[in-house]
Order: sequence, then structure tokens, then C-alpha cells
Amino acid sequence: MLFLFKYIDDLIGKGFEWYVILELLWYASATNVAMALPLAMLLSSIMTFGALGENYELVAIKAAGISLQKAMMPLVVLVTSLSIAAFLFSDYMLPVANLKMGSLLYDVRNQKSAFLIEEGVFNNSIQGYSIRVQKKDPDGQTLYKVLIYDHTGTNGNLTVLMADTGKMYKTDDDRKLVLLLKNGVRYEETSGDKVYNPRQRFTRFRFRETEQEFDLTGFEMKRTDESLFKSNYAMLNLRQLSYYRDSTRKEADSSAKTVLSSILPMYRLYSLPNLSITKTKVKKVPTYKNTVLDALPQESRTQAVIYAQGQVRSVSDMLNVKAEEHESFLKKIRRYMVEYQRKFTLSFSCLVLFSIGAPLGAIIRKGGLGLPVVMSIIFFLIFHIISTIGEKSAKEGSLSPVMGMWIAIFVLAPLGAFLTYKATADSALFDLDYYKQLFQKLIKRKDK
Repeated sequence: MLFLFKYIDDLIGKGFEWYVILELLWYASATNVAMALPLAMLLSSIMTFGALGENYELVAIKAAGISLQKAMMPLVVLVTSLSIAAFLFSDYMLPVANLKMGSLLYDVRNQKSAFLIEEGVFNNSIQGYSIRVQKKDPDGQTLYKVLIYDHTGTNGNLTVLMADTGKMYKTDDDRKLVLLLKNGVRYEETSGDKVYNPRQRFTRFRFRETEQEFDLTGFEMKRTDESLFKSNYAMLNLRQLSYYRDSTRKEADSSAKTVLSSILPMYRLYSLPNLSITKTKVKKVPTYKNTVLDALPQESRTQAVIYAQGQVRSVSDMLNVKAEEHESFLKKIRRYMVEYQRKFTLSFSCLVLFSIGAPLGAIIRKGGLGLPVVMSIIFFLIFHIISTIGEKSAKEGSLSPVMGMWIAIFVLAPLGAFLTYKATADSALFDLDYYKQLFQKLIKRKDK
């Protein structure tokens, strides 16, 4: 649904086949696993242990001498296996799904809208032609009062065709549109025989029946080579991300080394050939109180200042360009590192959210789709907001990519350990009666 809401404008009115939409939805569902799987872990663990607690099965398990941690161990093994599978999915399958979806979505966005003639409206979908009909029959083929402007020439609109009726149909291969026009006239303006003038001769043709063909190959969906998208961050696996990150670092270092050689010609002192510096005893030099301009002749000072200002502007502009280029390299490196860490955070987020959901379900002791859904949405929103802020900060450079991608896990992991401890100790963390009795005791103490 998120995919449809986001890209509905790119899909409507373009005449796609059903399998193209289905293919896009299939790839979009694969890319949403990173968000859906942790939420599924959280919700299912709360529902499972909530149902066990609601039916007093956890009480029976503890009465048999089995601790909560031991009762959770089979599910811990299962969730660990799913987390490993999620890591393999994010490293091998997700880049391919992102590549397929990105290339297909690019072609979908660049696809022209389907050719459709509406009553009383000029249609300019076919390049070089403007077509208007005054009325259409309900069959969608019979047209009345057809007007066609031909702009295919290099001199503007020199040909106009008008017909009383017409019939519209496509060829068998759907590559051409044919308009069978009846009882009309065609006006043309052409150049003369001797002097070049595009509007010197006016010709009028009357016809009882004629055909006008239009090429529809431009409305066919054309697939772009997928190799053009392979260097995108989300379409690389761990090995490729490491390769592109190291390559970008080398480019950034090479670019940084060219800064000094670019500005050296601006400084006459450092650009002297074979400049050698020998160690000599430094003598105390008296302070020069006048300005540098005092050392120049009076008539050369203005020219020297103007030249110096031009050199300063050149150096400043060059340094700004180099700084922007270096920042673009750093931004690419951060994006590669963010995607690299994302491969691991998906697996660990499943483990952390399970460690929150299982003890939370044992504490609230409610199964079904009521309170467990509410609690899972609350905790998942907390996790999602923290991870989104951390990822955005990492991409902007405010946080390191490692800290930005792992901050949500670092924050919620202690919460999972705390809830596990409370569930083991049979804490009444979400028992409203417990807080009600505690509040009544506080009021009685104040009255005394």
C-alpha cells in the first residue's frame, strides 16, 4: 500500500500490462522486508507469550521448575536462525530486488501516457501532431468533427486536416494508429517555384475518404540496461560495498593531494625552482612597522592591489571547488558505510525486538490482536524513529555511520534485558491494580 500511495501517479493512465504492476509490487514487497520483519518478530513474540500468560500456561511452566529463559530458548534458537536468514537475504537477495525495482521503476516513470483522445480537447501525445475531436461515440472508435494539425515540418504548422467523421483503430501489431477519415478537406501551405517562401502557395484537397497513420512505437515500454544502476548504494552486497568504499577513498585522497599543486602557482615564493632551505643561525630581525605597500612605488600600488585581489579570489574559488568535491566524496563514503552496516542491523534488530516482545508478552498476559498490537506498534515506532534519526545523522556526517546505524539497537537492548529480568521476577510492570494500590498507599501516608 505504501508503494501504491507513493507511485500511483506514475502508474495511472500509461496502459501497463497487469504483469508489470505485479512485478513492481513483488520487488517492492522484497524491499519492505527490512521494515516488516522486525515488526513481525515483535508482534508475534508479544502475542505468543501474551497468550501463554493469559491461559496460565507460563504459570504451569514455572511451577514445573522451568525458568522463563529456558522456556524462551527454543524460540531464541528459531529467531536466531531467522536473523541469520535475514542477513543472507539482505546481502544476496535484497540488492538484486532493489536493482530490479529501481530499473523497472525508472522505465515506468519515463513511460509516456497512453494515447487517449477526449472530446473537445487537443491531444499532443503523438509527436508532431495535435488532434481534436468534437464528439466520440460510446464505442470509442467513431469520431465526429476531426481536426488535425501537422507540426512535423520544420516551418511550423503548414498543414491542417478537417473531416466530418472518422473511425479510429490500431494495426494488428499495435504499432500504428489509423484514422479512417471521411468527407473532409486538407489545407497545405508550400513554397513557390522560384523564391523560397514557406507560405507562398496555398493548396486545398477535398476527399471523400482517406487514411492517416500515426506511429505508436513511442508509447511502448522500453527497458533500460540494468548495468547502469548497479553502482547504486542499495544495489550492492558487502563485498561490492567494501570495494566501492575503498575506491572512493582513493579518489578522495588523490583529489586532496592535487590541492597544493593547484594553488602553488599563485605563490611566487613556493613556485621558485630548486628552492633549498639550509639551517642557519636565526638573527633577530627588527620589527617592520610600515605596510607592504610602502615598499612599492607609488604608481604601482593600485595595480598591485588589484592583482593581489584577483589572485586571492582565484585561490578562494579553487579551494571552494576542491572542498565541495571532497565533501561529495565523503558523502559517498558515508552512504556506502551506512548500507554496509544496514546488512547487520537487520539481523540484530530482530533479536533485540524479540528480547523486548517475549518478556513484554509474559508481563501483560494478553494474547490476540488487541493490546499486543498496540504495544508492538509503540515499541516499533520508538525503534523506527531512533533508527531513522541515527541514519539521517550518519548520512549528514553528524554521527559516525557505525553509531548512527546501531544507536537504536544500543538504546533498546538494555530495555530488553530489563523486561526479561522483570518477567523472570513476575513483576507487575503493567498491572493497573498494582499501581492503583500503590497510589492509595501513598495517599494514606500523606493523610497520616
